[in-house]
Amino acid sequence: MEPKHTQDVSCKHCQDNTPLDFEFSFAFQPIVDSQQKQVVAYEALVRGLNGESAGSVFEHVNSDNLYRFDQGCRVKAIQVASQLGLKQRLHINFMPNAVYEPARCIRTTLAAAREYNFPIEQIVFEVVESEKITDHEHLKRIIRYYAETGFHTAIDDFGAGYAGLNLLAEYQPEMIKLDRQLICGIHENRVKQVIVEALVGVCAKLDMALLAEGVELREEYLWLNKAGIDLFQGYYFARPGFEMLPEVAVELFE
Repeated sequence: MEPKHTQDVSCKHCQDNTPLDFEFSFAFQPIVDSQQKQVVAYEALVRGLNGESAGSVFEHVNSDNLYRFDQGCRVKAIQVASQLGLKQRLHINFMPNAVYEPARCIRTTLAAAREYNFPIEQIVFEVVESEKITDHEHLKRIIRYYAETGFHTAIDDFGAGYAGLNLLAEYQPEMIKLDRQLICGIHENRVKQVIVEALVGVCAKLDMALLAEGVELREEYLWLNKAGIDLFQGYYFARPGFEMLPEVAVELFE
């Protein structure tokens, strides 16, 4: 379930210090590199205080608290990751329509990174494309500013919703993450194979990393790896760990 909101986010939201009337925490899922045979990053996934689903948290998110929620997620993710001693990259989802002005809206993230001594060059912001972005120039300004500040960027769920080739033509992040629907059963689906093979070539030519997320079967992993993908995320390697950093057995890469 996704939050209901609009793009009406202005400076007053930056000045609104009213605390959220609900709390949340994070689970962390490993992102692995098959060449290095190790975990290279963790994605922070919002959860309730007792590990409840993301949907149960989003039920409380609306147009009035969207900005504060987006900011709070960044701070909380960095805080928990720091407390867990995360040394790899940290992937954090962000909603572009919750960002009014990049320089203003990034301040709390920078302050949290300083407070919890977490290097900003280890933070990857993933564009959440569950909603349509009508102002692509605004999105490009966000991505450009984040990159100039020292953060990394990625498109999440590529191939689902609004995250497609038109979005990729507008701007090129450092990484795109293939949606689970493209990954599911790919070892038996020639159409999906052709699409992913083409994307491997596109990313290579545009110098972007390509990550397959939602990998659940060994057969999926083996086909994707043979096709030239090195970065993976999914239940095959590890489920998200609530307020913990799951490890990945090296045998899974064989």
